[in-house]
Amino acid sequence: MRGLFDLTGKVAIVTGSSRGIGRASAEALAGHGAKVVISSRRQDACDEVAAALNATHGEGTALAVAASISDKAALRHLVDETRRVFGRIDVLVCNAASNPYYGPLEGIADEQFRKILDNNILSNHWLIQLVAPEMRARREGSIVIVSSIGGLRGSPVIGAYNVSKAADLQLARNYAVEFGPDNVRVNCIAPGLIRTDFARALWEDPERASATNATTPLRRIGEPEEIAGAVVYLASRASAFMTGQVMVIDGGVTI
Repeated sequence: MRGLFDLTGKVAIVTGSSRGIGRASAEALAGHGAKVVISSRRQDACDEVAAALNATHGEGTALAVAASISDKAALRHLVDETRRVFGRIDVLVCNAASNPYYGPLEGIADEQFRKILDNNILSNHWLIQLVAPEMRARREGSIVIVSSIGGLRGSPVIGAYNVSKAADLQLARNYAVEFGPDNVRVNCIAPGLIRTDFARALWEDPERASATNATTPLRRIGEPEEIAGAVVYLASRASAFMTGQVMVIDGGVTI
């Protein structure tokens, strides 16, 4: 059974992987044998993570390529550099996202809404377009979009973000239908509240954290490493018959 999760020889791009869920996912993928490409906005942050992975798993395990998800040319460079150094792309993990607005959806400015939709949906679409052709030609590949349980619920404070994450669920379903005949799988992960910098505003407030824990069956928030295992599963042969699906990992919040 161990071989089901073996990623030796596979190459994975993980966006937003200088910290949080992205970093934990890159570390887990490397731990299962994959070559990983670390990407976020700042090159120095990417370099730090790549150096740590190379020190742990051997030189040549990780490559650092900074890229803003709002910049299509930068994403193309990310893909091109991955192919230049590693020769192929087997796994894409679309993890990077943004949320510049907290408050009622009716009060969001157009520019803020556009930024959320562009960064959380359009950038994933761009990346999928860039990596899918080689996967389809090879008849093998896995694309993972990190969505959120926000895509399954309404909210008075992160409504626009939730709209974008609901769209990611449909992005995965639609691409799963299109790519399925070529054996390329597309799935989503929908985390609940995870202890990351991105969600700091939601868990750092003791009162809010206590209220959240009280309504969570497991009585706590999640850790980035608890999402990384699902990324390995979806990247590996263990999930070979799974596509177009959403894995909810939220401590039981949505049951």
